[in-house]
Amino acid sequence: MNNTIPGPGRIETLRRLMPVPFAKFPEFMRYLTQEHGQTAAFSLPWRSYVFVNEPASIKDVFVTQQHLFSKSLGARTLRLLLGDGLLTSENPKHKQMRRIVQPAFHRERIARYMEIMAACGDEFVGRLEPGKSFDAHAAMTQLTLRIATLTLFGSDESAASQQVSRALAILMEEFPLVLGPFGAIRQRLPLPATRRFYRARRDLDAIVYGMIARRRADGIGRGDALSMLLAASDAETGERPDDEQIRDEVMTLFLAGHETTANALTWTLYLLAQNPDVDARLGEAAADGDRDYVMRVARESMRLYPPAWIIGREAKTDVTLVDGSFIAKGTTVFISPLVLHRRADTFPDPDRFDPDRWIGFEPPPFAYVPFGGGARRCIGEEFAWGELALLLTVFARTYRFERTSSAPVGTSPLVTLRPDGPVAMRALPRSRRSPSAIRPAIAVGDSITN
Repeated sequence: MNNTIPGPGRIETLRRLMPVPFAKFPEFMRYLTQEHGQTAAFSLPWRSYVFVNEPASIKDVFVTQQHLFSKSLGARTLRLLLGDGLLTSENPKHKQMRRIVQPAFHRERIARYMEIMAACGDEFVGRLEPGKSFDAHAAMTQLTLRIATLTLFGSDESAASQQVSRALAILMEEFPLVLGPFGAIRQRLPLPATRRFYRARRDLDAIVYGMIARRRADGIGRGDALSMLLAASDAETGERPDDEQIRDEVMTLFLAGHETTANALTWTLYLLAQNPDVDARLGEAAADGDRDYVMRVARESMRLYPPAWIIGREAKTDVTLVDGSFIAKGTTVFISPLVLHRRADTFPDPDRFDPDRWIGFEPPPFAYVPFGGGARRCIGEEFAWGELALLLTVFARTYRFERTSSAPVGTSPLVTLRPDGPVAMRALPRSRRSPSAIRPAIAVGDSITN
């Protein structure tokens, strides 16, 4: 017999979520777990939802019964900018494009990408003015933007990458409103924000298609992801992606490789500034080439502030989860790493930033999912861990970062988990030590999986 899922009534749900439901979801989901348990149902006038915060049921959604779910409305909305890339496409196209894109993340290519990351990190550190306040989020965004540009396009397409970044920022601002009750109507009204978005997308398409055309014309392989996509074909069918599909994958890789890492680095610096003992140990680890400690810092930061803070699926048919919970066809299922990673029964003292909790500890399967899980787990996971750990090493061996404001930094839950404003910091030189062999913080081929 199917279990009825507990949850709040519609009036209580509306009271807690309106006027912009998406922005209030983190607080609302914490309320659900406190009052209604780890699986809870709620509804709004336009859609029914189930929030799942139980690892066994999350495995059901991601793996065991994944064929019964499709991407959610949020992912479909992202198609306005990203098209039909890996993040938004459904099978069979998703499977095919994953086979085509996978070589871009081969070990040898990642080794080349890490050389670019290290050079860009050294350049960033060299430009820092000790003691001068700067916005860490803006700085990390610019740094990861440059890295994504070089690894994706193989050249410094500064003007193009800035325009890509602006278009992404516009989408971030519109995303919560598009998911609201009048989202479909907003997309059709000539509102200033809507016109700005579509104008940015047109400009963006012109830039990306222009780069694709120039690269096809010169026929030069530069070891970057775009060159690989232009030369790629499906190993099973021999089919080659057309320009539209390459455009969609380029935009998807750019978002995943730029926006999420900038947020992860910002939150890590924020946590380190509040935990000087951890920061001091990180400085020693960076100088000594102790990648284990650097990775524990990265892993703990991604636990507390996962950039991909919410993941949605839509039931294509009636589904019964492993615990007996019944989910009706058309219901949107939410999994939130932001809430899941703070379960006290999995992570004692869950709000504490404690990299040493990872010594000899491995959480239960699907209790830690910063990159999702199953067949749709992020294809760039190894790239992201490598970039985060290597840049932390480059920063920490020279500087420690101190906040210049005591005001708390809140979260802005958009497509990714951004800070809700500037994160003012200053870089202070670390005391000099005898130099030791400094290695990248993560070796190519190393990975952290659950």
